[in-house]
Amino acid sequence: MDWLLSLCLCLSCPALLAAHVVVAENDGDPGVVRDPIARLIKKRSSDPQAVFDIEIYSLKVDCKVTSRFARSVITSRVVNRANVSREVFFDVDLPKTAFITNFSMVIDGLTYVGVVKEKAAAKKQYQQAVSQGQTAGLVKASGRKMEKFTVSVNIAATKKVTFELTYEELLKRNQGQYELLIRVKPKQIVQHFEINVDIYEPQGIRFLDAHGTFVTNDLTQLIEKTVTETKGHVSFSPTVDQQRSCPLCQTSTIDGDFVINYDVNWDTPAGDIQILNGYFVHYFAPTNLKRLPKNVVFVIDQSTSMMGTRIKQTKEAMLAILADIHPDDHFSIISFDSTVTKWKPSIIEATAENIEAAKQYVNSLYARGWTNINDALLEAISMLDEAMKQHTLTEHSISLIILLSDGDPTKGETNRAQIQSNVKNGIGGKYPLYCLGFGYDLDYSFIEKMALENHGVARRIYEDSDSALQMQGFYDEVASPLLSQIELKYPENGVADLTERSFQQYYNGSEIVVAGRVTGNELDAYNMEVIAKGAEGDLFLKNQRKEQDQEKTFEDPQYIFGEYTERLWAYLTIQQLLSKRVSGTPEEKANNTARALELSLKYNFVTPLTSMVVTKPEDTLDSTMLADKLTEAESRGPPQDGQAHRVSSSPQSNYHYASRYIPPVTSVDGDPHFIIPVPKQNDTICFNVDERPGVIFNLVRDPLTGITVNGQTIGDKKIDPNKKLNTYFGRFGIVNEKLGLKLEVTTRSIEITSGKEKMAFTWSDTVSMKQRSFALQINKERNLVVMMGDSVQFVIVLHRVWKDHPFHQDYLGFYTIDSHRLSSKTHGLLGQFYHDLSFEVGEIHQGTDPEKPDAMMMIKGQELTVTRGWQRDYREDIKHGVQVPCWFVHHNGTGLIDGVHSDYIVSGIFKTK
Repeated sequence: MDWLLSLCLCLSCPALLAAHVVVAENDGDPGVVRDPIARLIKKRSSDPQAVFDIEIYSLKVDCKVTSRFARSVITSRVVNRANVSREVFFDVDLPKTAFITNFSMVIDGLTYVGVVKEKAAAKKQYQQAVSQGQTAGLVKASGRKMEKFTVSVNIAATKKVTFELTYEELLKRNQGQYELLIRVKPKQIVQHFEINVDIYEPQGIRFLDAHGTFVTNDLTQLIEKTVTETKGHVSFSPTVDQQRSCPLCQTSTIDGDFVINYDVNWDTPAGDIQILNGYFVHYFAPTNLKRLPKNVVFVIDQSTSMMGTRIKQTKEAMLAILADIHPDDHFSIISFDSTVTKWKPSIIEATAENIEAAKQYVNSLYARGWTNINDALLEAISMLDEAMKQHTLTEHSISLIILLSDGDPTKGETNRAQIQSNVKNGIGGKYPLYCLGFGYDLDYSFIEKMALENHGVARRIYEDSDSALQMQGFYDEVASPLLSQIELKYPENGVADLTERSFQQYYNGSEIVVAGRVTGNELDAYNMEVIAKGAEGDLFLKNQRKEQDQEKTFEDPQYIFGEYTERLWAYLTIQQLLSKRVSGTPEEKANNTARALELSLKYNFVTPLTSMVVTKPEDTLDSTMLADKLTEAESRGPPQDGQAHRVSSSPQSNYHYASRYIPPVTSVDGDPHFIIPVPKQNDTICFNVDERPGVIFNLVRDPLTGITVNGQTIGDKKIDPNKKLNTYFGRFGIVNEKLGLKLEVTTRSIEITSGKEKMAFTWSDTVSMKQRSFALQINKERNLVVMMGDSVQFVIVLHRVWKDHPFHQDYLGFYTIDSHRLSSKTHGLLGQFYHDLSFEVGEIHQGTDPEKPDAMMMIKGQELTVTRGWQRDYREDIKHGVQVPCWFVHHNGTGLIDGVHSDYIVSGIFKTK
């Protein structure tokens, strides 16, 4: 049995580096004690100073931006100052829109380079590494704006390693500016820390700003910025003392985002054309145009699944949006749950009186009923069609539909493919559809396809304190249309392989980019035309650019990286082909996939179709790691921006944590609240148990695997005279009879007993223990992960309460992450719900709380009155939790659980029968 004790030093550096220190022992060592518990006790006595031996002595971020196309190179140099080997993790947060193009590690003078391969081939190599017993890790993650690249390597005593990662992206113009975002979180003082950004814009730089979310007044002066007509340079290089969070501190104040915003000059109405090395790129962003009046129908989901924060923040956002609607616009609101409600029978003018009436209507909305997306969207289409038929809309105006929903149809037409077809046929190319979807549990691929098929875009709204601002921010992007039906024309015999050149709308502050390949040996003059419809009628613009004029423009190597126009063309082509895969026919999807894959491999881009295979030295065996890129639809449960993320590279222990939304699991937490997900019905049931302090409940018991979990309640320090007595779980006992192992967990300690041997840890420890049939991981002051082979995985969450609180005290939560190998005989207050469960809910009606409707539930042959509410999952956000909508069963779960709650009371924390 190979055991491993990990002492984890939190040097997480999303955008730069994280280090974990790993101490390993081998059974072949004659000095190793055979008994695993005794061995672990021996290891705990080792020098704790070892965790400080990993030093990041150099950290450099070098970015070059040429005509919006950015290449970022992150270089991190690390030394292991210990006299034993250590494992180092290199973590980088990069923008979602970026493609990784290169990764390398230099160890002992040898360079290990990542290779981009087709995803299926890369995963085959990865699986082969796992089957051969090598340490392999599938590395991929995603966040709100960023996604994470992670790789680890063992470094011998006194040795150094250099990590280098390169990624490329096309900066998007949004509300009149471009943004370059660099995330920096070294979490330790770095001897040489440096950020350098060089920007070259042939059109001329209109303005350039740089700031950091972590930059204090004392550090502001360290941001050096120089700007000439076409070039900008920004640098930030604090000394060791300037990095300290306080004069004598060893912690770093460098922790957050370094942001550069800029815009270019727009002197040519038809845009700017740049030609280099046989490729061209055309940037089009006209200014000084009169805005087009717009006709917008807001389609608002007010079903039960929008209960709580979602509906509250939707209303906040709508009130702000209504206040900003231009008087020249027309609008209307359609809300829907099980049925569809039109605020007004037709689209109306945005007069002050109508805006005020609309605000009152929005304030009256509350969550209820099911989700009838199909009928709501068809009603919005019909409303716009009727307005066009009646000629009630302003001439030269544009019409659009904005859907705000969690994207889960449960009433009326619920077949997603049929809804998409109905909407596409109804719109018929007349109006763009924009879909804003709430949360990570959203079926993003459903709304994304629906939006793309109708010339719109989909946007995920992250459930956070700024959700309303996210919605309002999206509306601001489309609030001021300047042109419609835009087409860019180029010489037919002079170009090939064009990216998209027809666009439904152009909004103020955005930008249209077209790229292509120049055919023939040389063009004397490059003519292009722009045809569009504006507020005053048809618009015709023309431009001419000679290739020779630009030969000297791109000669400065400090600001230019080679073949940028070709790589920009490839980047843009791949992005558009990936979008077409979502909405095309099966044949179109196959063709677009093949072409996007071909270009991804040719230009060494890590895209959703490719993976980067990283081979590294590992105990004389090669270890393979895989870096993937997720689509937004695959991003269920990514970490929140700025949160650390770890994926263990051990096949025996793949702990994968995410921030914000994570799919609910069978759990008990809080006072105490039981959460029971029912995946087949995409819904959740919950109930509470009220009992006196000191009672021990059997939560899980499987007689076949010998696994038992019991939990003991605790109460408040004293009873608040104005409230009822609160109880929580404060102690858990886990037994594995087949392994002869007992685990006792309290708010103070974690104790393991194996035969006559015992070992104790505190919550201030960070420990990892791994064996073929058992694994335990303590994440300091946060949670405990327990795995029994591949049969079960539990997480126990620690809740710390202010020690001087007059009433409350520390308590624990229990989460079942994996139970698929437990037998069908598993029972207990939680264990009985590891099996399939089905129910029906009907007669939904308003309850005593307007935002918590009541309903009748048929389950286990009984009819129960239930209330729609929510409980909190604290696995990731221990302080606030993540809301889980559920049907609440009253009276201690009576009718849902087998028997009554008192049937599950046992006499001892390790009682197994």
